[in-house]
Amino acid sequence: MTDKDSGNGQGAAGQQQGGEPQLGILAQYVKDLSFENPNAPQSMTVQGQPQIKINVNVNANQMGDNDYEVSLELEAHAEHEGQVIFHVELNYAGVFRLLNIPAEMMGPALLIECPRMLFPFARRILADATRDGGFPPLMLDPIDFAGMYAQRMQQAEEAGGEGEQSQQPS
Repeated sequence: MTDKDSGNGQGAAGQQQGGEPQLGILAQYVKDLSFENPNAPQSMTVQGQPQIKINVNVNANQMGDNDYEVSLELEAHAEHEGQVIFHVELNYAGVFRLLNIPAEMMGPALLIECPRMLFPFARRILADATRDGGFPPLMLDPIDFAGMYAQRMQQAEEAGGEGEQSQQPS
């Protein structure tokens, strides 16, 4: 990093000087975590594999000239023969500083690269929550954020609108 682009919030001036693209994490945190085990202790003695549905959503909100909050929302719902085994929701977020990113790359940076950086931490929290709830840890497979982004852009194009601020698989 050079002296004239020290990441000190120069905003558009730093971009005009043609510095290298930079993406950094300023903070990461749990915004919301909920674990429900409504049928305990009976749900803990269920024999067989439950059906687990996973939902993933990514949102990005601008906080300042170069700072963005990106939130990764994960939801897992487990049932066995119509009985809820557990339900867990996690909203894990980070504040990112993006400098010298071309406008056409902001969407991919915010909705692919940022959640990719957050995912391992969110995955561990989700695994710990299910383990602490009395079940085997739920270890999510890696998520294809690039595929989710492409799908979202295709849906936005078909709808004739912009879809770069949030993405969710169908």
